[in-house]
Amino acid sequence: MFKTTLAIALFCAIPITGYSAEELGEPEILIRQMEDKVIHEYSVHGFIYAIKVIPTNGKPYFLVAENGEHFINTAESNVLIPKWTIFSWK
Repeated sequence: MFKTTLAIALFCAIPITGYSAEELGEPEILIRQMEDKVIHEYSVHGFIYAIKVIPTNGKPYFLVAENGEHFINTAESNVLIPKWTIFSWK
């Protein structure tokens, strides 16, 4: 239950990247159908922050952006720590 709640909380969270609420808008969802799975990519302004993978045989799982280059599987991780920038000074 905890992992499901944590996955939903992280999935719904949009990283703050210096954009106002009006500029962020709604996330874009790209759905790709492959032979053995369906992939849903969730992005805002080109930044992919979550990927949902639905295999034809198996259990669906989420990959959440750890940083700009790596994704972690929410089902396999014991601790998920948000690492996006909340405030920054230039």
